[in-house]
Amino acid sequence: MSDPLPFEQPLVPERPTAAPTPEVVLGPTGRPMPVIPEPKPLTEHGNGRVIAMCNQKGGVGKTTTTINLGAALAEYGRKVLLVDFDPQGSLSVGLGLNPHEMDFTVYNLLMERDVHVDDVIVPTNVPGMDLLPSNIDLSAAEVQLVHEVAREQTLARVLGPAVKNYDVVLIDCQPSLGLLTVNALTAADGVIVPLECEYFALRGVALLKTTIDKVQERLNPRLEVDGVLGTMFDGRTLHGREVMERLVQAWGDKVFHTVIRRTVKFSDSTVAGEPITSYASSSNGAEAYRQLAREVLARCLDG
Repeated sequence: MSDPLPFEQPLVPERPTAAPTPEVVLGPTGRPMPVIPEPKPLTEHGNGRVIAMCNQKGGVGKTTTTINLGAALAEYGRKVLLVDFDPQGSLSVGLGLNPHEMDFTVYNLLMERDVHVDDVIVPTNVPGMDLLPSNIDLSAAEVQLVHEVAREQTLARVLGPAVKNYDVVLIDCQPSLGLLTVNALTAADGVIVPLECEYFALRGVALLKTTIDKVQERLNPRLEVDGVLGTMFDGRTLHGREVMERLVQAWGDKVFHTVIRRTVKFSDSTVAGEPITSYASSSNGAEAYRQLAREVLARCLDG
């Protein structure tokens, strides 16, 4: 019996395998997380951008953000000046200064014609970061400035000689929309709004936006909102996620992709009188502020 004839199967062309679609990673703001580049080193310093850290609600992280963003920017080789423009002097205390043992403060700079900005600037323990300190004396300036000519431009006038020596000037504003805050907004190129991820903090932002618009229209046409920063964020709670969603709906791309989460390390570093970037260098809080520094540089400084 002869062997059966072989039956040949028709060749079926192989289907090309589709390239795997890259998985989109959503950040804490609910938007795709971009790759934030490492900042390039600077060959020269000066003619810095003045940024006001502003929110009329207290306890939202303005001072914490000013200290730690400044320290992170200094780590990236930027020359930074911090301006304590709050009579409570929290920024000065948070960097280890005694508010009652200062020869000169921002108050002297504003109110005394023979005091120069270089007389008031003091170095901090962070290389590349200096401070214009403040104490309760500054509360008297708000009353005294009312009778001055061009009172809203006073801070801009006295800060002018220092700005050309720094890459970034960060102004820590008081929690109000009074004359001191208007001075800070008039002196600034941009505003960063730290906002606690909580419902009551959301309500006051509309009033702040109105003030920023008025200053931009009447006193400082170059002023713009550099970004809105979510602070004290707890992504485990529905309330925290809902507030963040509302924040992105209201401000869109102005909201930084970086979000600052709650951690006890911030309180510990304040007691120690140093930034979290040096107190707990490898902590999540320190890494968040380094990421924020890269985002600020990419968004409004190096760009």
